[in-house]
Amino acid sequence: MITNIVGQRQLGASGVKVPAMGIGIASWGAKQLGYGKSYTRADIMQAYCACLDRGLNFFDTAEMYENGESEHLLGECRRQDGRPIIISTKVAPHTMMTPSRKRSNPRSLVEALDGSLNRLGVDCIDLYQLHLPPAANKLDEYIDVLAEAVKAGKIRAVGVCNFSTDLMRKAHARLTGHGIPLASTMVGYNLLRRYPETNGVLTACRELDVALIAYAPLAEGVLTGKYRNGAIPVPSSYSMLFRLEQLDLLHERPDSLPLFRRLFMKPHSLQRDKLESLFNVLDEIAKTHAKTIAQVALNWLITSESCVIPIPGAKNARQVSENAAALGWRLSEEERTQINLAEIATH
Repeated sequence: MITNIVGQRQLGASGVKVPAMGIGIASWGAKQLGYGKSYTRADIMQAYCACLDRGLNFFDTAEMYENGESEHLLGECRRQDGRPIIISTKVAPHTMMTPSRKRSNPRSLVEALDGSLNRLGVDCIDLYQLHLPPAANKLDEYIDVLAEAVKAGKIRAVGVCNFSTDLMRKAHARLTGHGIPLASTMVGYNLLRRYPETNGVLTACRELDVALIAYAPLAEGVLTGKYRNGAIPVPSSYSMLFRLEQLDLLHERPDSLPLFRRLFMKPHSLQRDKLESLFNVLDEIAKTHAKTIAQVALNWLITSESCVIPIPGAKNARQVSENAAALGWRLSEEERTQINLAEIATH
């Protein structure tokens, strides 16, 4: 019998409660990540059931993940299993990174939302997020459309994703004018990507009562240790992602390092030799708790602040089991200090 050891957390002041850890399903249906070869629809269904067996019923997806296939698969799993879940999905407005003409008008969110509702097979989405910040002069219009959707009963809560602190505050203020709280902000946050601690995002979350949903909590697998000795290379898609992150197109970094320097520097997550001292510390702490390095890295996030909710990915039941083992215990303050000092030393 599997024991549910998942505590509940609030998505800000929205009234929506979620587990202390969610599940990111961007990989569901993604052929470039092995769907149909290294994992199948049956594996996804087993992963889904394993999540619910452990109380992990908060799933994060997006319209853009495989052109809606991730949403569709989640909807299928929900229909087949029958147990209630909490769904978070996202819509990408027109930006330089998502130059879709059909999303250039804020009213297009109505059509996008209806599409997500249809693929998911639900009448209301628990958390609906702007996947990227729209043009600054259109943010209020997008927020107004989302507020209408809340009042129409199609959305329970509104969140933002990849927003700077200033834009997050503006979104919060606009929603407040409609009598609606900003439930969450989703940003990349892990032991190797700690910008939310220094760029004002985490401070604003505390001040405004906004949940911080941490995507890539294991740094695309780097913090599992599987690339540690170089025997398994970091996939090219992840290497490219780390290089794009270093360019700081989302304005996460609080420093003023010139763009051309970032362009030619090796990303921190790929500097295997520098990270080894951190892995040695994680190893020792993992052994103390009979856990893995990945479980220590996840617990470091889970036990950091009550507003932080990591969403590691899971493509099969084994990965769900490994993620779930990060719950139900906590690092000591001394261990957190050791980890933090070791991470600082890697720079």
